Order: sequence, then structure tokens, then C-alpha cells
Amino acid sequence: MARENYLFTSESVSEGHPDKVCDRISDEIVDLFFRDGARAGVDPYATRVACETLATTNRVIIAGEVRGAPIAHETIEAAARGAIKNIGYEQAGFHWRHAKVEVLLHSQSADIAQGVDAAGNKDEGAGDQGIMFGYACRETPALMPAPIYYAHKILEDLATARKAGSGDAAKLGPDAKSQVTVRYMHGKPVGVTQIVLSTQHLDENLSSPDVKAIVEPYIRAALPAGWVMPETVWHVNPTGKFVIGGPDGDCGLTGRKIIVDTYGGSAPHGGGAFSGKDPTKVDRSAAYAARYLAKNIVAAGLADRCTIQLSYAIGVAEPLSIYVDTHGTGQVDEAKLESVLFEVMRLSPRGIREHLKLNHPIYARTAAYGHFGRTPDPDGGFSWEKTDLAEKLKNHFF
Repeated sequence: MARENYLFTSESVSEGHPDKVCDRISDEIVDLFFRDGARAGVDPYATRVACETLATTNRVIIAGEVRGAPIAHETIEAAARGAIKNIGYEQAGFHWRHAKVEVLLHSQSADIAQGVDAAGNKDEGAGDQGIMFGYACRETPALMPAPIYYAHKILEDLATARKAGSGDAAKLGPDAKSQVTVRYMHGKPVGVTQIVLSTQHLDENLSSPDVKAIVEPYIRAALPAGWVMPETVWHVNPTGKFVIGGPDGDCGLTGRKIIVDTYGGSAPHGGGAFSGKDPTKVDRSAAYAARYLAKNIVAAGLADRCTIQLSYAIGVAEPLSIYVDTHGTGQVDEAKLESVLFEVMRLSPRGIREHLKLNHPIYARTAAYGHFGRTPDPDGGFSWEKTDLAEKLKNHFF
């Protein structure tokens, strides 16, 4: 039986964290290939991107394999600089204008392409083998676990205020990390026992208490009423001064924050990163599909918690397996639910792309503050957060 009274902690990192800078640049490249491909008349199903970024002191290296629209290295470099500028880096050790950007992208391997591409009677295959997980629960309005949901919200709200130049928040820099420890009573989140916030600041004379005075109102506003209690322990910039931030302070790399990207440790992760990958890579698209299905199961009232696992083999279109676990909260048989999921959504790479409309430049916005628990955008961004399957799923059982 699952414990009902416990503490659980999740962390988030801001868009200016070194690894998130790299995720953002990699996803800007994915968007660039879809955007320029559409303008050039390239079939979006033929677009392939596997882009990795490394960033350090005034240096950005972009490497990987691509196929699709012919895009000049200067255009890719401009996209990287634009991302760094939007995040807010104009410091001596990492500046959007002065950083050296090296582009090392080359053509996708023909050996991989022959397995992934559709040909004759062969459907598009998965871009790699692997396992992917999706999860949903009733702890927040977004059907996300509370610890990661609020860790993200704290940083997103601070970034919005910083960029808007709102009061003392303008004194903060782009690099930040948050962590919240949530108390669960009778299986439900009821409050926060520990709050950790480390944020870069532009004024080197600011002390930890000074920074706390700036961030505390935003943190309190981000959390539900009554969750911050007199006994809640605060750790704001616990090491003291934090002026040197971003890739100048710590090397960044695409794909190193996969638990931040998903469920904060509340659910399993298959291992593959998302950013920098086109949707033939099931690391990304099947994880989106699994979240979509899990969220719709919970939204339909078929369970209060749901974990879904999908598995794939490179070059094979259909998933090798599907597993549903409702953690003892299900209202219907899990084996029956597994078979129904195949009826309501085709889970091949092409089926996922078509259902969730993933062949569009919608990826850069996913690079920070989580790929899940977000609001679907009118242009198709975060389509996997829709609950448009809930009624259909409900009708299969009731």
C-alpha cells in the first residue's frame, strides 16, 4: 500500500540555467527546420533534426544530424544568438552578441534514414529503440504532481517579472534554480516544508537576505494559499553571492535536465532527452503521447493517478508494448484500458505526429519550465496537454 503521509521534493531550473540555454538553442534549430522547410516546400515528414548544443564562456557549439530545408550556418547562428538574447544574457562572460558560435551540423546517417523513412508498403519507423513514460494525477489543475508544478511556476513567474523590469526583480539575472519540498497528508499535498531558491543577481552587493526580500513575494504568490507556514524553512542563495551565472559559471549541455522536463521524479522517465529532436524520435513524441493519454484517462475520471509506458524498436512503426498502471485508483480494468488506447489513438511515430500535429515550429517554448502541465496554445503548441479524448475514453466504459 502506498504511503499517505510523507515529504516529496522536486526541483526546477530557469531558462537561463546553462543546460536550459542549450535545450533552448537546440529546440530553436528544430523550429527553424520546420519553419524554413514549410517556406521552401519541404515535406515536413521528411524533416529530420538531432541537434546537440554545448555552451561555456562566450562559446556555443551546435552539432548533430539534420535533413530537410537547406539552411545556412549563418541562419542557424542567428537563431542561437536570438535565443540567448531573449533569455537575457548580456554579461561579459556570456553575451548574445559576442559569444563565438560554431555550427557542426551534418546530414543524417543513411543507415538510420532507411529504417525511419516510409517506403512502399513500409510505414515510417521509430527513430530509435527505447521506453517512454507518461503520467498524470489530480494534485494540481494541470493534472501534474504538485512539487514539480510549483517549482516551475516559481521560476517562470520570476522570469516574467525580471524581463518586464518589474521593481527589484530587474536586479535578478537569468540563471536560477528552485526546489520545493511538499508535505502530503492522507495522500494529498497540503503545504511546503522547505523552499530553496538560488538566483543570479546583477548587483554583486546584494546579500542573501536582500535577494530573499526580492523573491519571497513571488514565491508566496506562486504557491497555493496557506502552503507557506511559519515553520516553512527558506534557503535563498544559501552559498551567498551569485553574480557569475549561466554558461560562464558552469558549462551547459542539451538534455541534462530530463527529470526537470517531465515529472520531477514523481513518475518514471525512460531515459531519453526531448530537446533538439524532431518527432520521429520517439524519445520525444512518444513521451508526449504517453502524457496525453495518461492525462485524458485522469480527466475522464477513469483514475486519479495514471502511469503509461510505451516501448519501441528502431525502424518499427508500432509500439512493442503498452502498460497502464492506475496505482489502485482506477475505475476500470487496466488491461481493457490498454486495448482501448490503441483504438482511440494510433501510436506509431506518424500516427502520433498526425494526431498531435507535431510537424510545426512549436518546440523552443518547451525548453524551460517543463514539457508537461502547460496550457495548449492556439497554434498547436503543447497539443499533448489537451483533454479532447476524455469523453471518448469515458464512452468506452460507461
